Amino acid sequence: MKKKSIYVTRSSMPPYEEYIKAIKPLWDSHWLTNMGKYHKELEEQLKDYLAVPELSLMVNGHMALELAIQAFGFPDGAEVITTPFTFISTTHAIVRNHLKPVFCDVKLNDGTIDADKIEDLVTEKTVAIIPVHVYGNVCDVEKIQEIADKYSLKVIYDAAHAFAVKYKGKGIGTYGDVSVFSFHATKIFNTIEGGAVSFSDHKMYEKLYNLKNFGIRGEELVTEVGANAKMNEFAAIMGLCNLKYIEHSLEERKRRYDYYKEKLMNIDGICLLESATESDRNYAYLPVLVGREYKRSRNELYDLLKVHGICSRKYFYPLTSDQACFKNKYKNVKLENARKLADNILAFPLYEELDFGDIDSIISYIR
Repeated sequence: MKKKSIYVTRSSMPPYEEYIKAIKPLWDSHWLTNMGKYHKELEEQLKDYLAVPELSLMVNGHMALELAIQAFGFPDGAEVITTPFTFISTTHAIVRNHLKPVFCDVKLNDGTIDADKIEDLVTEKTVAIIPVHVYGNVCDVEKIQEIADKYSLKVIYDAAHAFAVKYKGKGIGTYGDVSVFSFHATKIFNTIEGGAVSFSDHKMYEKLYNLKNFGIRGEELVTEVGANAKMNEFAAIMGLCNLKYIEHSLEERKRRYDYYKEKLMNIDGICLLESATESDRNYAYLPVLVGREYKRSRNELYDLLKVHGICSRKYFYPLTSDQACFKNKYKNVKLENARKLADNILAFPLYEELDFGDIDSIISYIR
């Protein structure tokens, strides 16, 4: 009998009967997309849950980021200071907007951009900063905003990992000029595929509406060139269903995270990343640093777990700046901490239905 695999994550889904009942009205209306009833409902519910003044739903997190950047109308070739320690989508969204990513090193303790190193990278061509709240760990939002204000830069947060996080009592999506969320199937909250942009300026809503809907403003009126990045009604209904269970999901993830933490605490060379003391956690990921004190390298531990059917993840490796698509363009950029993290980070399985017995098995292999 083949042993079951334990994946690094598993999609959250509502009860089957609940979702089937919820989508039944679509067979009556035949309204499947184009900002329908459920799209609008989800926008309103997410504004309330995330405690943000404005929000625009998108087909996925990448298009949310790409269009959010485009909405500012930066000139081609302008520079954007960002992090290399992120999913490749962050960097692609910058490059696909004909902008130049300028990579800043990160902090070893939590993986977020090192705000103390940002100002030295500002030039006359810099137009924005795109930091990432890594694993739900919050960036130094105060320092970043201080720099942005000093040099009149836009701040666009990649908050794909930070759903449900609050910092100093405020929704994480209220910081910066805009924040971008991902509702991909692997995230703690999913709409199968989906994403959103949060912001405070209502003019941004109109701009994003145009960009995600071909610029169409009437049957015979197209006011600007846009893309097709609308969320459909099936996805919106999945989001509405999943949102009912998000607090339960967070509680179950915390239980498993705390269990891991207790068991891993006394294993030499295995270190959990820190998080900001004034922020909530969403327990989206369980990343650890595999240090020299551990008896195996990160890659050896990854291979060992894989042999036993446990799918961990080198998240993020390689750095986006070091990916093949950039053809060694950034190989000489000094990113000491980011490369150290990339070479030694490993994310263990974590999701709300993960069996505690499976966690015990994972711990035993690590030991």
